[in-house]
Parts: sequence; C-alpha cells; structure tokens
Amino acid sequence: MTETSTLTSAQAWRALAAMMIGFFMLLLDSTVVAVATPQFQEQLGASLNAVVWVTSIYLLTGAIPLLVTGRLGDRYGQRTMYLVGVGLFTASSLWCGLASSVEMLIVARAFQGLGGAIIAPQILSVISRIFPRNKRGAAMGIWGMVAGLASLLGPLMGGIIVGYFSWHWIFIINVPIGLVSLILTSLWVPQLERTARRIDIPSVLVSMLAVFAIVFALQQGQALGWPAWSWLMLLGGVFLTALFIFMQYLTNRRGKDALVPLSLFKDRNFSVGSFAITTMGFAMGGFALPISIYLQQGAGLAVEQAGLFFMPMAVISGSLSPLTGRLSDRIHPRHLLMIGYGFMGAGFVTAVFVMRDGVSFWWLLAAIALKGVGNAFVWSPNSTVTMRDIDTAMSGSASGVYNTTRQVGSVMGAAAIGAMMQWGVASTTVVEAMGNAMILPSLAALVGFISILFLRDSRPIR
Repeated sequence: MTETSTLTSAQAWRALAAMMIGFFMLLLDSTVVAVATPQFQEQLGASLNAVVWVTSIYLLTGAIPLLVTGRLGDRYGQRTMYLVGVGLFTASSLWCGLASSVEMLIVARAFQGLGGAIIAPQILSVISRIFPRNKRGAAMGIWGMVAGLASLLGPLMGGIIVGYFSWHWIFIINVPIGLVSLILTSLWVPQLERTARRIDIPSVLVSMLAVFAIVFALQQGQALGWPAWSWLMLLGGVFLTALFIFMQYLTNRRGKDALVPLSLFKDRNFSVGSFAITTMGFAMGGFALPISIYLQQGAGLAVEQAGLFFMPMAVISGSLSPLTGRLSDRIHPRHLLMIGYGFMGAGFVTAVFVMRDGVSFWWLLAAIALKGVGNAFVWSPNSTVTMRDIDTAMSGSASGVYNTTRQVGSVMGAAAIGAMMQWGVASTTVVEAMGNAMILPSLAALVGFISILFLRDSRPIR
C-alpha cells in the first residue's frame, strides 16, 4: 500500500492504533519522571542540579530536532522514521532503567528524547494522509485522548510505580510497550509516498542551533537565576530564528525544497492553531509540579496519594476526547476551543484560590475536574483545525512546526512557573507560593482563548 486512497477505513484505524501505542509511551515519559526526583537523589547519590538534568536533557533533545524530523518523514517515509524513533526510544528506556549512575541516566535520557523527537511529528503526518478530510476530526479525537491521558496519567502512574516498586520500572515498563508498537506498526501502517526531494542541510543546522539556544537558555536561565549569558543566548536564539526564516524564504525563491515552507503560514488556521498550542504547552508544561509540591509538602500526602489526585482529570479528559474529535468535523472548531480554553482557565483560576493556607486540599479536585474538561476540548479540536487543510506534501513540515511550538511552549511554561515558585517560596509559605504559581497558566489559557477567536470555519463540506 503506497497511496492513501488504497486504505480502507478499517486499515486506517488499525494504523492509527499501532502508532498511538508509541505515542502514549512517549508522552507518558514526559511527566512520569518528575515524581521520582527524590529517589534519584537518594539512590544514585545525585546532586539537585544533576537530577534536574535528568528532565532537562530529555526536553532539550526532544525539542531541538523536531523541525528536521518532521521533514525527514516527508523525505524517507513517516512509517520508516516512526519505526526508527520507537526503536531508539525503547532501547534507551531499557538503558535508563539499568543506569547505575546519574551521569549514565542523563546520557540515556538524551537518546530517549531524540527518539521522541523522531516519533512525534510522524503521527500527525500519517493522520493527515490516511484519513479523508471529513474523518480527520474523529482520528484527532483519538490522538487527543491519548495525548491527554498520557500527560495526565504520568504523575499518577509515576507515584504508584515509585511508591510500590522502584524508579527503575518507570523506564523498563516502556520496553514491552515499545516492542508491541514496533510489531503492530510494521504490520498495519502503510509505507506512504515520499514527498520531499532533499533536505536543506544549512537550514537544518541553523534551525537546531536556534531551538537549542532558546530551550537551553530558558531551562538553565531559570535554574541558575537568569545570569547575563542566558539572556544573550536567548537573544541569539531569536536572531537565529529570524535567520532561519530568511533562509526558508531564499530557498523557496530558488525553487528548492525548504525545510519549513513559508506557504504553510498562509493558512490562517495553521498559524493561529500553532500559536494556540504554544499557550496550551505553556499552561500544561509546568502545572503538575506546583500541584505535586502543594499536595506533598503543603497537605502532607504521600507521593502515591498525590498522584491519585490527577486521576479525575485523566478520566474526564479520556472520556470526552473522542467525542470532541467527532464534533470537530461537525461544529465550528472555534466553539469547541472556546469551551476548552474557558474550562482550562477556570480550572487554573480555581487552583489559584483553593491552594491557600487554611483551605482544605480536597477543593483542589474541583480545579482538577475543570482542567480535565478543558483538556478534552483543546487537544484534538486544535490539532484538527490546524492540520486539516495542509497539503499532504507538506504534512511532515507542518507537523514538525506544530510539535516544535508545543514543545517550546512547554519549556517556557516550566521555566516561568519554576521561577515563580522559587520567588514565592522565598517570601511566603509553600502553600501560598504554589497557589500563586498557578496564576501563570491561568494567563496562558486566557491568551489561548483570545487567539482562537481568529480561526475560520474549516468543517468539511458534506
């Protein structure tokens, strides 16, 4: 099977199911590690800075190549690149689980992040190519369900695994999942037609340097108190981004394949949706940490009990996401996203008011439930409206841009929320500081709400 038109509906859904297994594994690992931080320090004799790098290196190597790996899918085939990514992620997960020192764990996590960067863009590209336009919303609903469930189940599963077993198993558990994904992808996912003729190497180098400079400056600047070099590196990253855009313009003028065709941004929904998912990434990238600290240090809950607090959000989001995906094919996506960002904002604002000294921690469940609803109404509708009208020849580039903006948004959110937590703890109680930190994701949800008002109707004509 080499052409999209040869796929039956059943074949398309089987292909999606195979890829969702690896996608779930990838996103689960993005959040599951946070709860194991004390165990890394105690059992590996690691410093706090070294433990921070266990997460930082994963985010760094997972963000830097995204623009490139999306285009590699166009050049060498999304199925091939997905298999490479899952294979690398699975092998490095085993390496992480067997690590005997924090230095070995950091190196293994770097390869894990690289595997994730190869996996992520291929999935949206394949959805855009194997599902007809009037079915992509339903497919994105499954994608959104898995994205939401994995992101929210991370703290829950991490708490249970670390609490009852050991930190090693949060990585080793990926091995059987990855093997199943490799087998099913080989059997069920078609080898689609390749659409990119060549890869522009200078653009690759500049894009990776730009993303590295921005992400590294945000991560380490926040951790080290924003020294002067971090601001210079951040400005350098912005300059390299501008240079990269200019290079894409020149490449297009010469009639060659640009790494990121600027014609993508002529689609208003792609531009607005990519910006909106950045705000979502910002809001979700750091919200779990202040809640976890509030529950453990402020409310005195054990790590596994704190993890269970995220369960309502996962259940609600997972239940509603398939429905919102199907509705994306019938209802103006702006209306769905207004509900999503509205509920997300309400959830974060509620957290700001209930995470206070003298207020029962049980009230936090109301905020958790609101965020679960919001999560379901953002992930799949936003992806559907962003990717629906993109030419399949540019699906890899589009998916790379979309995932890059989401990832950079997550890093920005984690850095900003982390900085606000540190400033807060220095001047008030832990509980009050964690509550104040939730103001930032509240503002991000507001910006996301405003941005999606500019979307145009992209419903398929029936």
